[in-house]
Amino acid sequence: MIAGNRKFPIILACEAKKRGYSVVAIAIKGETNSGLSDHVEKVYWLGLNEFSRIFQVCQDEGITEVVMAGQISPRQLFRPQIRSNPELNSLLDSLSDKRADTIFGAIAKRLEERGIRMLDSTFLLSEFLPKKGTLTQNQPNFSHWEDIYLGLNIAKEIANLDIGQTVAIKDKAIVAVEALEGTDNLIRRAGRITQQGAVIIKVSKPDQDMRFDVPVVGLNTIKNLLRSRSAGLAIEAGKTLFIDQKLALKLADKRGLFVVAV
Repeated sequence: MIAGNRKFPIILACEAKKRGYSVVAIAIKGETNSGLSDHVEKVYWLGLNEFSRIFQVCQDEGITEVVMAGQISPRQLFRPQIRSNPELNSLLDSLSDKRADTIFGAIAKRLEERGIRMLDSTFLLSEFLPKKGTLTQNQPNFSHWEDIYLGLNIAKEIANLDIGQTVAIKDKAIVAVEALEGTDNLIRRAGRITQQGAVIIKVSKPDQDMRFDVPVVGLNTIKNLLRSRSAGLAIEAGKTLFIDQKLALKLADKRGLFVVAV
């Protein structure tokens, strides 16, 4: 497992162990949750400037399949350490752009060249991918649904361009569009602009590669929505991982927030 930030890597590691997999993790310093060590057989902590060691670890451990779980902050692209690793530097310079799909696709290709297959990051997590429906007891009203359907179209457009995968809408006005700053910062920005009542819509890319950069929401998302006094959240059914779903939905219901999968 190449483990990024937040809780996704821990959940995937736990599910893998339940099914009898032995998990070796490559963790990223400054990104990966230190608690991951308690849920895997072995963990290698690498800085981004040690990119080349990923391939050496796979070779030493006899690894033939890799799964990528959790995001690596796009801000890392601007760290000076990135340029100190010749192989990573060469890879980045060879790319036509530095969108997430382009970078992760190039890494997947390098792995495949060494006989290592990258798996779908959700292959053990079907129960974490909500099906269509309203997930909370709180229901969106007619105005909210108008915002949701407008937002779905806008979010798919920006996702297709690999700009972001989330938008904020209020009263059929486009309030904010996600970029490198990520979903949590988009939610905060939308809250500052609207003061209250924004609807947040998060989708997958039209040709989403489920091996990496899969949309993820969770308890922390709900807390940010509440802090920003948002009206609710809409996610794409079957393609968005929902971490800590029971706790998140319980909190949403308690505080009058709706969550729907569409």
